[in-house]
Amino acid sequence: MRDDQRRQRLVDSNPWWRAASAGEDPTAWTTHHRVLRNRSEYDLGFRPTILDDIQTGPVTNLLTVLTGPRRIGKSVALLDVAATLCARADLDPRQVVYLPCDGMNAQDVHRSLVLAREVTRAIDFDQPKPRVWLLDEISGVTGWTTTLKLARDITTFGDDTVVATGSRWVAGEDVEGNLFAGRAGTTSGRRTRLLLPMTFRDFLTTSRRMTPALDPVHVSELQSPAVARALDGIGFDIDAYDLAWQDYLTCGGFPRAVAEHTRNGTVSDNYLDDIRSWLRIDVDPEGPQDSVPRLLSEITSRSTSPLNIANIAKELGQTRKVAERRLHRLISSHAALWCPRREGDRIVAGSQSKLYLTDPLLASLPSRLRAGLPTPDMTRLTEMTIGVALARAIDDLEEGRWVSGDTIGYARTAREGEVDLGPVTVPSAAGTIPTVPIESKWVDQGWKGESKTIDGKYGRGILATKSVLDVSGNVWAVPAPFVALLLQ
Repeated sequence: MRDDQRRQRLVDSNPWWRAASAGEDPTAWTTHHRVLRNRSEYDLGFRPTILDDIQTGPVTNLLTVLTGPRRIGKSVALLDVAATLCARADLDPRQVVYLPCDGMNAQDVHRSLVLAREVTRAIDFDQPKPRVWLLDEISGVTGWTTTLKLARDITTFGDDTVVATGSRWVAGEDVEGNLFAGRAGTTSGRRTRLLLPMTFRDFLTTSRRMTPALDPVHVSELQSPAVARALDGIGFDIDAYDLAWQDYLTCGGFPRAVAEHTRNGTVSDNYLDDIRSWLRIDVDPEGPQDSVPRLLSEITSRSTSPLNIANIAKELGQTRKVAERRLHRLISSHAALWCPRREGDRIVAGSQSKLYLTDPLLASLPSRLRAGLPTPDMTRLTEMTIGVALARAIDDLEEGRWVSGDTIGYARTAREGEVDLGPVTVPSAAGTIPTVPIESKWVDQGWKGESKTIDGKYGRGILATKSVLDVSGNVWAVPAPFVALLLQ
């Protein structure tokens, strides 16, 4: 890419620069921007709050990496930040730089950082002004962390706010060493941020305009007296939450999927094809069209048990090496999450791990797009969804645990029984403390027998049920949607 091409991309991507130079409304672009216009077609008003501190706070030297799956709205979130910043009276809109990095290489990014400051140098006439850099999908650029590291070290880029987004967490890029070791800024703010599909709480407030009666609690406080009182207070409404939970397990939390399901009663095949295309590009670009649906189907059907990679490779007609590579890509693309066997905080070496899909819609995709593949089971979907909610809650408490694979884990008993989500250590105001163990059993009766494993192992815990609520013993029966709301 030549400098004139890079310059033109910058000018085209930052229409507020021209408006600010001409004394016109620097937010007028929001009414006709293609990405924002496309959102309006399925917009239910949901807005993630993950970058609120960037758009409303001071411009500092904070550097943060926003990661998450494709089709989740990272580009939209950056443009919303740009729109809010452009409307602020205390900033010149030309301090805001949005750079879409798709198709770029490291040299393109480096030169674009230079050119953007040069193009907007008029605002530095009296004194230099810091910029807010919104670098979209930069993780697809090989060597991007090294490029930003050098710019942070030797140019005024080190004094600016930087939000770098990407859909894949690639092990070959040393994010920690290149970006966070002394280069993430001196102000407070999360350096690693996850933008994932809507939580069950988001789903309720967005699709049903319903304010949940349960507030989230610390993951160590799930069996506190205050939670028991709160659960008793909404026990009469179990059926309404159960129906909403089944809807959530059907459409998941991708914003467009929620909108389509809310308005039309189903997620369109067209959008499911978009999801499949994303996964095929990131997970199995060399494979046939049905490779991703078949992989997701196998994962879903085995999700409640430790995954035997050799067996799944045989079922899919692949070598173990190929299967492992595809599973690794699925994890790095934030479409799935490992749940290893743990004893406390220690991962048991050599043991098999469970694998949870990070959104229920991914489990429905196979049967919708490939004839002959089974529909997902609500029991398995519930376990996966509760596991992901707990992992997200743990990452909220201690950033970086999701991307490093250090959130949840299952446990074994002396008699080879299994607890779906054993306790792990998390920070709290009182110091480090274990989470409450959780077992998922989507039942509406006969739960006492199901609780013996977790009771025998820990003498406490929660059984996530379909519709049973009982907080009278060591192990509580709590409907799965209530558990999800308590977690997030």
